[in-house]
Amino acid sequence: MQLPKTFHFGEDHLTASIALGLADGSIQGVVTDHCFEKIKASSLRVQNIVARGDTVYGINTGFGPLCNTKISKEDTRILQSNILQSHSVGVGQPIAQKLSKLMLILKIHALSKGFSGIAVATIQRMLWHLENDAIPVVPSQGSVGASGDLAPLSHLFLPLIGLGKVDYEGKTITTDELFKKTGLKPLELGPKEGLALINGTQFIAAHAVLVVQKLQYALRHADIIGAMMLEGLQGSMKPFHEKLHEVRPFKGNQHVAGRIRTLLQGSEILEDHIDCERVQDPYSLRCIPQVHGASRNAWLHLKELLEVELNAVTDNPVIIDDELTISGGNFHGQPLAMALDYAALAASELGNISDRRVYLALEGNSPGVPKLLMEDTGINSGYMILQYTSAALASENKSLCFPASADSIPTSLGQEDHVSMGSISGRKALNIIENVEKILAIELLTAAQAFEYRKPLKSGILLDEIHKFVRTKVSFAESDRVFADDIEQGIHMIQEGEIIALVEHVMDSKKLKWNTPHQHEFEIY
Repeated sequence: MQLPKTFHFGEDHLTASIALGLADGSIQGVVTDHCFEKIKASSLRVQNIVARGDTVYGINTGFGPLCNTKISKEDTRILQSNILQSHSVGVGQPIAQKLSKLMLILKIHALSKGFSGIAVATIQRMLWHLENDAIPVVPSQGSVGASGDLAPLSHLFLPLIGLGKVDYEGKTITTDELFKKTGLKPLELGPKEGLALINGTQFIAAHAVLVVQKLQYALRHADIIGAMMLEGLQGSMKPFHEKLHEVRPFKGNQHVAGRIRTLLQGSEILEDHIDCERVQDPYSLRCIPQVHGASRNAWLHLKELLEVELNAVTDNPVIIDDELTISGGNFHGQPLAMALDYAALAASELGNISDRRVYLALEGNSPGVPKLLMEDTGINSGYMILQYTSAALASENKSLCFPASADSIPTSLGQEDHVSMGSISGRKALNIIENVEKILAIELLTAAQAFEYRKPLKSGILLDEIHKFVRTKVSFAESDRVFADDIEQGIHMIQEGEIIALVEHVMDSKKLKWNTPHQHEFEIY
């Protein structure tokens, strides 16, 4: 998919891939004059509310359980500065700078829609931070995902009022140091601005953007590596037949089966055992479309919900027009929290079935493939212990699969009596996916080793090229060695997307196409 070179905040449709492009600088984000006029009009509506003395939550009242406490016109500005400070209670290691930058991008887009009462100067300062790569430091823990991500968003915007820390020019410095370097001054926030800044789901949504990207990569790798293992162990192609998946037409199943058929197209290995006496393969081979496909469906669900959230207004209250201001619950993280927990389970299952294929490769039950994937065992342990690591990682993932969104601890003296815990859902999902990348790296090594025993027969051009590439990084193992080094190479290949890039290159050069009816839905985000 061709991404735009310029994105108009508050006006264009934001997707996960565009958000990532804005974060890495390949897409320029701008706010148009037309959009600034909408922002200015919304800010004026808030000022009018203050001037009239209307009682509106968060503009001239306290917050949470203090919603019935009226704030004087003179104190409405102090209130907004105080809320950023009082809500900056995050703890733990800072999140990755990429996540902080995504939070900033998503917040600029939401506030620029003109329903939040934010000032033009505040949006301009946020754009300055983005354009000059002065990214606020945000602790990873402290959000319950209810009034949005209050604590992390408070830390994200402390630099606007001269507090907090930023990552700037390769160093973490205080905002005071940043101001001395750049000549910037603290902003004085107007009525509602502090609340508009810290109400919202941008911490959850930023994590969801990375989950969509990283899980999709894991899904693509799982199909490729699973196909290589199928070849190495001489698995049957019948479970991937198009007709089989027409009678149970889940999109994910059909997509995965089509990808496997494309990957194995022209395989001599398949032809060599097409009439063998084996009736059925174990589930970890035979049910790849059903298991990988179910995870694909979960990914698609998250992608679709995330796209709604990326283009939504999630602060509170929402300034609809001159007459209507609504104090509601658009900040509640439940829509993404539940989907992230679902995606976490989907990722974990990818690792679970991958570990089973690793174990299957070690059993020595496939003709020509030795036990433990090595001829001279006894003195050598072969690939036995690599599966210990994949088992440990798969087990760790299972322990992380408890859905954070199933829990709720009331906060704010009972005013916030149901919370989403979506921030935990997002953090756990990323943790699980990182473990899956390691499991897939181990399967890649074992599949490549099993693949070797099929020579001189060749697979299809795609898998043969992948195997050649793997061998430029990790050699065939004839005896024991420090396999941790091999695993690190495998992890690098997966995390850097080198195998996916190779597949795309070969397909382009050979004018091949994926044999799947749902390519657009599953391969574009």
